[in-house]
Amino acid sequence: MKTALLLSGGMDSVSLAWWKRPQFAITIDYGQKAAEAEKRASAAVCQQLEIEHHIVTVDCRSLGSGDMAGSAPDGLAPASDWWPYRNQLLITLAAMKSISLGATTLLIGTVRSDEGHRDGTTEFVGLIDRLLSFQEGGLRVEASAIGMSTQELVQAAQVPRELLAWAHSCHKANLPCGDCRGCNKYNQSMFDLGYAGKLC
Repeated sequence: MKTALLLSGGMDSVSLAWWKRPQFAITIDYGQKAAEAEKRASAAVCQQLEIEHHIVTVDCRSLGSGDMAGSAPDGLAPASDWWPYRNQLLITLAAMKSISLGATTLLIGTVRSDEGHRDGTTEFVGLIDRLLSFQEGGLRVEASAIGMSTQELVQAAQVPRELLAWAHSCHKANLPCGDCRGCNKYNQSMFDLGYAGKLC
């Protein structure tokens, strides 16, 4: 049984990498503004944990919306960082790579606070799991931390503070802007954990 992880380089997926130690990690460069920093963070974590790292590059900038695309949010956007069907896209691309690697399970770093978007809910994870497992390959999708806050995930996984320092959570840039939902979440989580704040 081989496991792959959709690794964005953010705090949640980095914590999941430490906790679950998958055989493979897959980082997607889909044209997001912080792609280079996310790839660097993911590569550093995989090197530290001796996880085989793969990068998938697909240019979806023309389909983007909001902070991550560097454009105005779509009219249907519930928040400034909404990119239409982003999680569905990323899971699908990671699933395609996972199948080629012989993985049977794809881990995703969804946590409780992601429920602000429908694709961060337990219902969505159940639906995407059923869809992928229905198709050839029978890949399963697992969100081990979906009932946890980021702080609870870090504590449950016992992630070392120095590993969290690799994480890049900014939605807008390769250098932390300090003023987006990703940066705010990172800094609040570090504060809640009792760590000195470090911008993304």
